[in-house]
Amino acid sequence: MKAGHENYHQDGDPLKSGTILLMAIAAGVTVANIYYNQPILKEMATSLHATDVEIGRVSMFSQLGYGLGMFFLIPMGDMVNRKKLILTLMILLALSLVLMVLSKGVFFVWVLSLLIGICSAPAQIILPMAASLDKVNRGKTVGIVFSGILVGILGSRVISGFITDWLGWRYVYGISAVMVVVVTVLLKLYLPDVKHKFSGNYLALLKSTLVLVKEHQILRQSAILGAFTFGIFCSFWTTVTFYLSGPAFNFHADTIGLFGLVAIGGALVAPYFGKLADKGNTRSSLLMTVSMIIFSLILLKVFPLSVLVMVIAIFVLDIGVQATQITNFARIYSLDENSHSRLNTIYMTTYFIGGGIGTFFGLLCWKHGGWDLSTWQMLAWAAIALGIVFFSKK
Repeated sequence: MKAGHENYHQDGDPLKSGTILLMAIAAGVTVANIYYNQPILKEMATSLHATDVEIGRVSMFSQLGYGLGMFFLIPMGDMVNRKKLILTLMILLALSLVLMVLSKGVFFVWVLSLLIGICSAPAQIILPMAASLDKVNRGKTVGIVFSGILVGILGSRVISGFITDWLGWRYVYGISAVMVVVVTVLLKLYLPDVKHKFSGNYLALLKSTLVLVKEHQILRQSAILGAFTFGIFCSFWTTVTFYLSGPAFNFHADTIGLFGLVAIGGALVAPYFGKLADKGNTRSSLLMTVSMIIFSLILLKVFPLSVLVMVIAIFVLDIGVQATQITNFARIYSLDENSHSRLNTIYMTTYFIGGGIGTFFGLLCWKHGGWDLSTWQMLAWAAIALGIVFFSKK
């Protein structure tokens, strides 16, 4: 047996690196469905004879559905067979995508966007499942799967825009349905079965999820830290598009999209910080990753008109943000081996709330002070994040 090619999960059976890669791909393919609509809303509006306000709700409903799925479905990973739960939701996701291809009116697109968001929950069920399968290299394994999610999020916009330009927006959902079916078959064949640990009813499950917040200080600290760093991430990507398309650079949409590829590169590097978390010193890892975020923002303040510095800053910022999340996952999944899905629910719900608030403040700062005020706001959030790390337990 070659080192690095097989890990061991809790029952002593080998967890092959191919299985980890499949879980990462499945998570990415699933979560991408929430974000496909963002760059193609104008084409959808034209096709469906909808107004900008009406079609804008498509993105809102997909995000709302994902939020509902995170809170109400992810905890079930501790109560029912995770493999069956994942496969069931992915089959429903594929059906929703096929119906989206056939949809005729904007109302049906709203309903289907909500369903697609809800049925994309397997991405966040696979993540804690990966943590439970490999205790020895948990940080590394979680890092690989989380990178799959990030590549799905960041790459979805590029893919949907390209397919829409060549074939039309309906093909985006049709091709995605095919990918979901293929991944579902592979998961059926190769995903391990994991015994559930919670024996109560569904309401008791939700109640126990909230109790975890009170029980674990590290969970509270990690969730708040995750919210602030993801808030920086969302604030940055909301405002940088306006900045790059404005007088300073005058870049077109296709050029701006290329900066997203730099972010994907950062997401692929981030799992290496999971190895540091596996060694036990998560506080040192977090100090390093949050410092990277601050360094990238200082670069943007000092050299606001340099394209090269923008590329470097995006790369470093993305590594810092994603590596912080990976280290946080390693911390919270070590708290309770029987509650990984519920721990993930608390963390990810707080994480996305932080992203929403970051987007709001990013737009507010852009409106009142442009890029300069926006980057000061991000630096302020990064300073708070660093303070949270300093006061964390370990």
